[in-house]
Amino acid sequence: MEGTLLVGTAGQGILRSTDDGATWHRLGLKEAIEFDGTVRCLAVDPADPRRVFAGADCGICLSTDGGAHFARIASPADGMAVWAFAIDPLDPSVMYAGTGAPSRAAMFRSRDGGASWTRLPPDIPEFCRGVNRPRILAICVDPAVSGEVWFGVEEGGAWRSGDHGDTWIRVDREGEREGAIANPDIHGVTILPPAGGSPKTTMVLSVNTVYASTDDGRSWHGEPSRLRFDGMYYTRTAQPLADGSALLLAIGDGTPGTRSHIYRSTDRGASWRRALLHTAPNSTFWTFGTHAADPSFVLAGTKYGHLFRSMDGGRSWFKDWRDFSEITSVAWTPFVAPVTAHPQSIA
Repeated sequence: MEGTLLVGTAGQGILRSTDDGATWHRLGLKEAIEFDGTVRCLAVDPADPRRVFAGADCGICLSTDGGAHFARIASPADGMAVWAFAIDPLDPSVMYAGTGAPSRAAMFRSRDGGASWTRLPPDIPEFCRGVNRPRILAICVDPAVSGEVWFGVEEGGAWRSGDHGDTWIRVDREGEREGAIANPDIHGVTILPPAGGSPKTTMVLSVNTVYASTDDGRSWHGEPSRLRFDGMYYTRTAQPLADGSALLLAIGDGTPGTRSHIYRSTDRGASWRRALLHTAPNSTFWTFGTHAADPSFVLAGTKYGHLFRSMDGGRSWFKDWRDFSEITSVAWTPFVAPVTAHPQSIA
């Protein structure tokens, strides 16, 4: 399969493969991202697959050659740990980035394709009760409604904007159980546009519950994950396939966890079926990555460095041969990054 696989890690920076995972290459010694640094998120520019954004421990970084080299973009997030990144599917020139521990949690926006950035409200507290310093784990731009964007904070709640992030409303209400998001420890946000007679479905994942709303966030239904997913509570992230055929969910028995599964839904999260894993993962699944042109191809990474792939839209999964350090993000771009950019290979 022609293209570049990218794996973001905590401890090995970014690794890339241009031969479908047979060999892997680390970043060089003079990159903006340290070759043994931390990269929390990756995003391929849909308007130009040569451009890959990375949220690193030094700020917002950009590659213009498919991940072979990275330069830091000067921004108010310089020197901050960037945990989440999102590109507006309706207008790819609009982008969002979220920071967090060990730096201050904050939201940033670009309106010019990442060239310049502005810090956005709200002012998130420096400390929280659950993880000491909050971190923005999820940013989701509504794929059908211009200006609608959400972000979720561990721990700091779910936030919503209808004006491209100029103003925000906090959605969760701690302590209210009926028809509300009751837990401020937010791990994921996913929006499924209307389809096949079904209304828009907004899903907010807290640490222990999948909350869903079909009335544009006016009310929520959530059932504890341990009651739905074989006794596992640690609800990590969700990933819709590009063609809308299925929704994938990563869940485990804790962090880093000793037991983890991937579940698949074809009815927008109403019911779930456990996927087939041909190898037991070594820790909780942490992140998904999708193929821009092939919804059947999906990547998944675990907390302790296992990389899995599915070639059938998430129904079954095979572990790749190489183990990594902590996998934080995975991505694929159809652009083939130069493999001779750096002489060292860890294959």
